[in-house]
Amino acid sequence: MPNIEKYKTMLDINFIRENKDLVIERLTFRNYKTAQKDIDTAIDLDALRRKTQVEADEVLAKSNQIAKEIGQLVREGKNDDIEKAKAETGSLKIKSKELTDKLKQAEDDLRKLLLQIPNIPHSSVPKGFSSENNDIVLEKGTIPTLYAKAKPHWELIEQYDIIDFELGNKITGAGFPVYKGKGAQLQRGLVNFFLNEASTAGYLEIQPPILINEESGIGTGQLPDKDGQMYRAERDGLYLIPTAEVPVTNIYRNEIVDIKQLPIKNTAFSPCFRREAGSWGADVRGLNRLHQFDKVEIVQIAHPSNSYQLLDEMCAHVESLLNQLELPYRKLRLCGGDMGFTSALTYDYEVYSAAQKKWLEVSSVSNFETYQANRLKLRFKDENNKKLLAHTLNGSALALPRILAALLENNQTENGITLPKVLKNYLSFELIS
Repeated sequence: MPNIEKYKTMLDINFIRENKDLVIERLTFRNYKTAQKDIDTAIDLDALRRKTQVEADEVLAKSNQIAKEIGQLVREGKNDDIEKAKAETGSLKIKSKELTDKLKQAEDDLRKLLLQIPNIPHSSVPKGFSSENNDIVLEKGTIPTLYAKAKPHWELIEQYDIIDFELGNKITGAGFPVYKGKGAQLQRGLVNFFLNEASTAGYLEIQPPILINEESGIGTGQLPDKDGQMYRAERDGLYLIPTAEVPVTNIYRNEIVDIKQLPIKNTAFSPCFRREAGSWGADVRGLNRLHQFDKVEIVQIAHPSNSYQLLDEMCAHVESLLNQLELPYRKLRLCGGDMGFTSALTYDYEVYSAAQKKWLEVSSVSNFETYQANRLKLRFKDENNKKLLAHTLNGSALALPRILAALLENNQTENGITLPKVLKNYLSFELIS
């Protein structure tokens, strides 16, 4: 397990203490069943920490006072009083050590507890415990009517020999497909399309490492929450990234950014690695769920005053991509129980897979407010030179496997798979046959 005690937490204890009922109420929207207990414990630990700090300061002040008195007693030659003072100093040193240890334990316990508490949901987040409680914000596009012998994508990729799951299983294991021929070219074309669109929208392209250290994982909230779901290089203490959000956002860890730079907009393409891909059955066949997949991510570091306006802009960017790909999609506002650990508000985008007759998630766009920034110590100076926490946002723009699955299924004909016009400049072919 990561050494979580040494990192700063998100939820500021002063905010928790001053807004206890609000914090507990909002956390219950997440189905966080121990909210009352954990918040009460945090407040008690904070009270113990502050009380112990006062006692330690008083002991230190008294020790300093006696040290001055001993000097005066030496000058006056009062040997008996000197010995008494020295004995009292010895007792105070023991007391000081006890209080220092007690203070450190209280601080460590408080930090450890706060790292386990998720972000507080935004006021617009609906209450609910599962995807059934998510709000459908919009639905756009026409669901295609396929010809009688239409196939799901896992049969199409075998028919046209563009992705090989058995070969991936041979090389690595289940959930690690091998893309080849037009499958590999389509993958690359989509990546370039997404990156170019992000650059046009003002995002600076970043090529980050795909291995991160423990501090980076804790900074953006993947650790300790998702420790069991991440691949780890044990010998080096490094983790394979679950998304480019992690290394890109950590560029700004322990930084005070210039307010004039806000918003800072970055985009990155990377492979993503997730152990939680799960069992293999009808619901997760083919590209529906993988251990390794490619994704283009967009990240923003924002001023708190306009972060929700920027969240809307990021959603519009994702919708633009889906519109250009001519895929039917819907936008969901996630309920508290379905949101990620670090998110204050998340919108999911799903595309409709005509052959599977189901909606497939292809993007999540989230505002984390100050949750990540507090852990990262990511700040800016306002007009009065006061240091404030920035807001962080990120979104998938887009994740490739399910986009690819929907493109293959929705565009299949008896003569092959026709591809959207927008990809014409990114591919050397317009038809997979």
